[in-house]
Amino acid sequence: MIKTQRRLKVPTDVKLRSALRKEATRLIAQKNILPPADFDRLQELAQEVIQQLGIDENYLDFTIVLCGNEIWREVVAATPFERRLLLLPQCLKNTQSCQGEVDSLGLICAGCKGCQIDSVLNKAEALGYTTLVAEGTTVAVGLVEEGAIDAVIGVSCMPVLQRSFEPVSRAAVPVLGLPLLFDGCENTNVDYGWLFEEMHRLKPNPEKQPLSVSLLKDQVADYFTDFTLQEFFLANDATEKLAKQVLVMGGQRIRPLLTVLAYRSYANEFQEGVQAKMAIIIECFHKASLIHDDIEDDDDFRYDQETLHKTHGIPLAINVGDYLIGKGYQLLADLPIEPAILAESLRVVASSHLNLATGQGADLMLGQHRQAMTIDEVLKIFTQKTGEAVKVALLFGAINGGAPADELRRLQIFSDWFGIAYQIRDDLHEFRDEQHQEQVDHFPFLLALLNERFIENGKQERLAELEQTNFSQLRRVIIDEQIDEYAEAFLNLYVDKCYGELDQLQNLKLKLSLYGVMGKIF
Repeated sequence: MIKTQRRLKVPTDVKLRSALRKEATRLIAQKNILPPADFDRLQELAQEVIQQLGIDENYLDFTIVLCGNEIWREVVAATPFERRLLLLPQCLKNTQSCQGEVDSLGLICAGCKGCQIDSVLNKAEALGYTTLVAEGTTVAVGLVEEGAIDAVIGVSCMPVLQRSFEPVSRAAVPVLGLPLLFDGCENTNVDYGWLFEEMHRLKPNPEKQPLSVSLLKDQVADYFTDFTLQEFFLANDATEKLAKQVLVMGGQRIRPLLTVLAYRSYANEFQEGVQAKMAIIIECFHKASLIHDDIEDDDDFRYDQETLHKTHGIPLAINVGDYLIGKGYQLLADLPIEPAILAESLRVVASSHLNLATGQGADLMLGQHRQAMTIDEVLKIFTQKTGEAVKVALLFGAINGGAPADELRRLQIFSDWFGIAYQIRDDLHEFRDEQHQEQVDHFPFLLALLNERFIENGKQERLAELEQTNFSQLRRVIIDEQIDEYAEAFLNLYVDKCYGELDQLQNLKLKLSLYGVMGKIF
């Protein structure tokens, strides 16, 4: 974001605004930049526009907005009107004559004709837009995350546009921002000709139209009802009933969602039946791993319910986990896809099972010798477990969608970084959660960092000594040594690595979808 105080100035001259818009359009088209772009990149582009036209630097931030608009333009234009939100600020109203009321969401226009708001809303709603008269972008981002809309055209003052940049870009919300002609809390104005031009722009393009992650998440959730799963679980014996019950049980369905996102992003024509089966296959493998993990870790609860081995015993739980693995491979073998794609899918899934088992084995053995653990060993386990689970989900969908080899390589690297970032985040949450303070094994990365610190200071045996004391003393040492802050630095590093890989993806649909997933998690 902007580090220094600058003049957030909008040109009053229509010709100057038009010249800046045209040059921004030309430059972005020439460079062919895919969204989203970070602030530093937009600032570089804006400076190039300013220099090309010989314009006053006072208009740099206005030009940054224009460059951001051009980068998102094709995505917003490809979004149907009924999937867009028009966001207007309340300060456009005429404070002397306005008869509207304000509720928790914003202004409810009374249609009094005292200002332009009523006219703009009528035009937008006639086209099919969702409309909102409110301050800031929090509600807009929320509507995108909920799946109600896929793109935003927002009018706001320059300071609000500036403050909104980071949350909007992190969530990869396709947005066009139109600055008010002058700042103020009442009776402001906007270039209505420009606004109507943007509102009416529609250029259908399947490759640019964003996927609604929230809508697809709801669709994936529908695959895991008793009714839907009946089609795939026909034996109805005791083992199968328990397996189906495990699939129906809670969870966020992140892995099957990633599979569906990757498949839909790359497939020219997707098959609903193939999509549903792929989601169920990935969830079969995931739930099997959870059953076995719960046994190995002797966990009592999963999704706020007693774990299967606690309710039915370890032998039966192991058997249900094995059954789900077999069911996953059975469904995979029956997928109506080309033999070459089927063979590649089987190779990826089988390799993932080997890597997951290797990572889990290393984790179990490392847990017995925490005083010898290194940071690199823990990070490798994170990639083999969490990273691998994300990797197989994305690759399975992408392969069946026809993704090229270079895209698959990017997804593999992204998954490794994601697995590390997710587990570091999880470690920090476990450490800071008052209810889990006694679970030392739940934050191995912090312990590895602490162990490294002790080794550097010639205190190799210190971690083993602390583990023999009470947890509060160990926690105090971790805080005193600023190990949690050190872990935060690692977290930020790997989150940035994730975004760096996403920025290399050429498939805009998946890139934006994964940006949205990252924004919600991190």
